[in-house]
Amino acid sequence: MGTFKITGGKKLNGTITPQGAKNETLQILCAVLLTPEEVQITNIPDIVDVNKLIDLLGDLGVYVKKNGHGDYTFKAENVNLDYLTSDTFKRKGASLRGSIMIVGPLLARFGKAFIPKPGGDKIGRRRLDTHFLGFQKLGAKFNYNSKDSFYSVDASELRGTYMLLDEASVTGTANVLMTAVMSKGKTTIYNAACEPYLQQLCKMLVRMGAKIEGIGSNMLHIEGVNELGGTDHRILPDMIEIGSWIGLAAMTGSQITIKDVSYPDLGIIPSVFRRLGIYTELQGDDLHIPSQEHYEIESFIDGSIMTIADSPWPGFTPDLLSIILVTATQARGSVLIHQKMFESRLFFTDKLIDMGAQIILCDPHRATVIGLDKQTPLRATTMTSPDIRAGISLLIAALSAEGSSTIHNINQIDRGYENIDGRLKALGAEIVRL
Repeated sequence: MGTFKITGGKKLNGTITPQGAKNETLQILCAVLLTPEEVQITNIPDIVDVNKLIDLLGDLGVYVKKNGHGDYTFKAENVNLDYLTSDTFKRKGASLRGSIMIVGPLLARFGKAFIPKPGGDKIGRRRLDTHFLGFQKLGAKFNYNSKDSFYSVDASELRGTYMLLDEASVTGTANVLMTAVMSKGKTTIYNAACEPYLQQLCKMLVRMGAKIEGIGSNMLHIEGVNELGGTDHRILPDMIEIGSWIGLAAMTGSQITIKDVSYPDLGIIPSVFRRLGIYTELQGDDLHIPSQEHYEIESFIDGSIMTIADSPWPGFTPDLLSIILVTATQARGSVLIHQKMFESRLFFTDKLIDMGAQIILCDPHRATVIGLDKQTPLRATTMTSPDIRAGISLLIAALSAEGSSTIHNINQIDRGYENIDGRLKALGAEIVRL
């Protein structure tokens, strides 16, 4: 499973470039199945989840060529649908939650698709209803075999329609959108997710020949086309990683410059960190975090305790709440963290409490953090990473703690962060991969 040994309590300094966005990449890779022509994608992160999906596409018959670091060409000219019913696919597909998004493109282009119940982080229920209800609205039928947790979807003809999604799911919107672009007639998707990564997918599909209006809003209008062509696409920088580095700089009192952040696509992320008292400076398209000995959490105008909660875009992304929580442990003041979407995501706080953090876990969705104002550093300890975002949060805590910490199960961190130990070492961190 792998282990990190971290010697914390040291200030870091330097420049770091964020990787390509994991969540965007998983959508974009699935979209290559919509055309038999070549699609070139750059700035692809070299991380476990992405590499698994590229491997799965290759097994499915997609031609895959690596042109250089993060630069790939794909050509889905000879897709082998028989592979979808193989035991190998059932095993590989089940290990990656992003694999669910191959269903939409396959359904649009070939009229059928198969998928095992996908895995991913153990952060609570992550239902797939939005995906399959959307497919049904477009005319597809699906069957679920509970014995081997295997879904089959087929449609002799897909027809556009109006639909109101039951939740603004990013992967659900992406999946239904990729089905609708080749369905007959007009489709309207209301309550659609509108994250920058979903906007990126829409723009790529338009370059391929799709007809989509309302990009960036929660109502998408799609006029179906018969076929799509090739294109090239560059992945945005990962906003979750950018937020992680902001939290790291604050916790360790470090001076870090994050290069090429695509600032307009960060939304309210910088302002939420400013609510914790963390200064950031925009220098061109680079984000500079100066060294701060202290940072103080704001209160609301009426003096009540600050609450930071997740919500669909343009609200605050749930993937950064773990980072906000750990960063708040060394702030001056208190904050209530409200994780609305996943009921198991805050359970890693017991590890932080073992390190000396002052946290009250109110219920599975809420935690109150009483900041230590760096008067009492966190204590080094041994811990295990439960999921990607909790893993990076524990790593940040270990880098700020006095002494030597050990983090097991670091494959969870590797699923979402490229060469993280190498890049942290370049900033002066003492971290060893065992």
